[in-house]
Amino acid sequence: MARIPYADIEADATKPLVERMTAQRGSVLHLYRMLLHSPPVAEGWLGFLTAIRQHADLDDRTRELVIMRIAVLNQASYEADQHRPIALAAGLTEAQLDQLAQPDPSSFFDARQSAVLALTDAMTREVRVAEATLSRVREYFDERGVVELVATIGAYNMVSRFLVALDVQSSDQPDDPC
Repeated sequence: MARIPYADIEADATKPLVERMTAQRGSVLHLYRMLLHSPPVAEGWLGFLTAIRQHADLDDRTRELVIMRIAVLNQASYEADQHRPIALAAGLTEAQLDQLAQPDPSSFFDARQSAVLALTDAMTREVRVAEATLSRVREYFDERGVVELVATIGAYNMVSRFLVALDVQSSDQPDDPC
């Protein structure tokens, strides 16, 4: 269960933002119910993650590969629960998703995906990225692609760290007090 109660999505201060979230995403996810304790942060978060997920040119399969690997590395079960069906719909297989739990899953993926996983691991585990790792990625991505890939990795590390710090879980009942 989450470490603090979820925000009240019926509160007057958050109603316009809740309505926008519902229109864009279909519902207010646990993540956003937690973020709504700070409407300015929730607003910025929604804009940033919408740009990453819906306006960047990075293909869905690559984005979801990154998100699922980060969820494994950061032990962010809520993130994995939310993105598993999206990753499958984007073309990743159950077997590939299962391989992401391995210390080095790269042998199960093609060269482009392996380069993406190496960058994801470097940014998540060490923060600093070796030139050789970035050079591998640049074989497959132009400058915009590199920026969008790096931004996606950074964004979903932010998401997972927020979720893990506040222990947001799929099984939580947001209307129940902690």
